[in-house]
Amino acid sequence: MNTFELDQLVAQIGAEIFARLDKRTLNSNAEGLGVPELVCPGCRQRCPQTCGAKTRAIIAAGADRVSASEKLTRVDPAIAALIDHTILKPEATRDDIRKLCAEARQFNFASVCVNPYWVPLVASELKGSPVKVCTVVGFPLGASATPVKRAETEAACRQGAQEIDMVINIGALKSGDHETVRSDIAEVVEAAHKAGAIVKVIIETALLDDNQKAIACTLAKVAGADFVKTSTGFSTAGATARDIALMRHVVGSELGVKASGGIRTLDDLKTMAAAGASRIGASASVKIIEATAA
Repeated sequence: MNTFELDQLVAQIGAEIFARLDKRTLNSNAEGLGVPELVCPGCRQRCPQTCGAKTRAIIAAGADRVSASEKLTRVDPAIAALIDHTILKPEATRDDIRKLCAEARQFNFASVCVNPYWVPLVASELKGSPVKVCTVVGFPLGASATPVKRAETEAACRQGAQEIDMVINIGALKSGDHETVRSDIAEVVEAAHKAGAIVKVIIETALLDDNQKAIACTLAKVAGADFVKTSTGFSTAGATARDIALMRHVVGSELGVKASGGIRTLDDLKTMAAAGASRIGASASVKIIEATAA
């Protein structure tokens, strides 16, 4: 696909995607894409990290993964299968990472997601377990040069990474440089897939308008990615149900959708799972896990 053809494709996205959606749900005061009781009256969905109602709607809208923080006690196996057990804070220590891996092995989480430096340690700690090793690329800004992202991916895969969460070139997307964004993703996808790893593409929804979100998801799909993901957790906001629903409409059932942030209760998580989710980002691990023993 040449640049002209790609630009033609993305030029059609807005009309086609929004035509599939109920226009009433795209009103600026909407509470999400057809999901009732999503927000408080007048709320602009600015606190997804702390509002369970928003979080339920995120998964019901089509999110595919949950990332949970490192503080865990007990967990239901069905719930564990949804969780990317995550620690990306820069001050995380070797002991923190080992603890994360021990919990992941005990509860059979989907993956352990860490910064690239820790991949060898995580691969060693998880050896022989079904838990995947996940790391981030171009994180958290997405502004690294494409060869750097590819090299980062190749290095991570050599060291044992099985899942790559990459950040798109957000500035290029907002500049309308669609081929730059597509090729950036494609290079990471090619390197990861060659090593047998999957790629989740972080589009950083908080920095995009609806059409840009749709374009970003389409470019990820065209580039051969396996998932699209809302957020890094390091920007101005995390996932919203409205964004998840829009992303799901764009990628259909062919790609996964991972929402970052906002899972606060076991009920939230179960509601999301019942809606068909397979991964979601959250930080309320302790509350969720304690509730499974109730």
